[in-house]
Amino acid sequence: MQDYLETQNDFQHNFGIGQYTKGAPQGKMFGVLVVQDKKHNLGYLTAYSGAIPETTGNYFFVPPVYDVLNPEGDFMQNEVIRNALNKEVDTLEQDTEYLQSVLDLDNTKNQAQAIILIEKEKIRQAKKLRKQKRMEGQAKLSPEDFIILKEQLAKESVAKKNALKKIQEHWNEKISEKENALLPFEEKLLNLKTQRKQNSRAQQQMIFDNYKFLNKNKTVKTINDIFPNTQEHMPPSGTGDCAAPKLLQYAFQNDLTPISMGEFWWGASPAKEIRKHGVFYPACGSRCKPILEHMLAGIELEENPFIQSDLAKKEIKIVYEDPSMLIINKPAELLSVRGKLVSDSVQTRIQALYPELEGPFIVHRLDMSTSGLMILAKTREDHKALQKQFIEKTVQKRYVAILNGIISQDAGTIELPLCLDILDRPRQLVCDTHGKYAKTEWKVVERTNNKTRIHFFPITGRTHQLRVHASHPKGLNTSILGDDLYGTKSDRLYLHAEQIIFQHPRSGNDLNFTEKASF
Repeated sequence: MQDYLETQNDFQHNFGIGQYTKGAPQGKMFGVLVVQDKKHNLGYLTAYSGAIPETTGNYFFVPPVYDVLNPEGDFMQNEVIRNALNKEVDTLEQDTEYLQSVLDLDNTKNQAQAIILIEKEKIRQAKKLRKQKRMEGQAKLSPEDFIILKEQLAKESVAKKNALKKIQEHWNEKISEKENALLPFEEKLLNLKTQRKQNSRAQQQMIFDNYKFLNKNKTVKTINDIFPNTQEHMPPSGTGDCAAPKLLQYAFQNDLTPISMGEFWWGASPAKEIRKHGVFYPACGSRCKPILEHMLAGIELEENPFIQSDLAKKEIKIVYEDPSMLIINKPAELLSVRGKLVSDSVQTRIQALYPELEGPFIVHRLDMSTSGLMILAKTREDHKALQKQFIEKTVQKRYVAILNGIISQDAGTIELPLCLDILDRPRQLVCDTHGKYAKTEWKVVERTNNKTRIHFFPITGRTHQLRVHASHPKGLNTSILGDDLYGTKSDRLYLHAEQIIFQHPRSGNDLNFTEKASF
């Protein structure tokens, strides 16, 4: 498949890696499904995620599960109605009489506000003057004359308030006239936009009903069946258009038995996600996983290595212990706290070893795939004191990693904001808009065999911070060896929390622990 993409002349698309540069560069996820027919002949099917307009009708790829761009299809037929509504809305919003009515109303409101503010200021100044007159009258006038003065001042106050009320009523009438002039336009616009919204909702539901996914038993489920409550919780954009569902759909439609499947990225990396050219990735969690659970039902699958593992053989090493805390060396691939599918974790193992411990005792976490030093508290007070040091960023940490390439610089700083990729958990995105500030300092230790041993000094502690900062093009653009999320899989993730420096939670003495990596 990759050989074909390197040499094909069937279509032209700017993947951001070749000579064809028309249009914005856009990499794509491609998939290959090895299949077997009823005569036990092996072959393979190919697909791409999303759409590549230039490939329409290309024999090399399987068709979409539902072709929304089919000119004879329901979607495109309904698109004519929606386009007509859009045109009506645009025409009305650009109508000179409508625009003048909007302007007249705004001008009238602004004028009314300005005049009323002036009148209110006059009343405020008059009130101050009356107060001054009352004070002077009380000091200089006889009791009888002072009573007369107060009555006069009270009448002035009432007169001022009545005058303001009349001014407000006058401008309210003028505003009401302008609103009435605008009302027919607004009602027509509201009606058109309501129709458009209803049409769009109906169109979306129609699309969801037309995406019909098969499995080996020819059982059909639509997007609406697979993603319940779509009215309130819409499926992610692009659901059903990924490579994996396309491949399985074509196989089941043509009585082909799926044998094995892989998906790889082809082209330039996206701005936010980390996708490397030619590297294989698992199907996404939010769009594909629910669909694949239906499509793969009844098919014998390999054991999930995340659930079936040899973690029981990997022991936690206790590096240091006293009445306040534990310092442990966590093995790679062990969770810090129990997960949804897997209970085995630092948390559950320590609970079993020390049933008398007060909770919570997990002070900070390491990624499941990362090995190294962790601090655990034995009491609530110690936990609070230790966690405070992490919050105040007084804890110093050093990680050692092996990068899958050569870094030419000797040291530097990476500042790339990170946030969760909600469409593909637990992957993280680099995002200037929604990302949280993340900072990493680094220093090269040695370069050998096209690999770089490096020290990372995380200033912040975001999820997957070191892995993303290493892999992202705006970071080191070189993934950590064995990073199956942001690079390529190996026997392990070559990232280890090697050193931690902090203060004892009770004595305040400086503590420094180092545990060398096994690699």
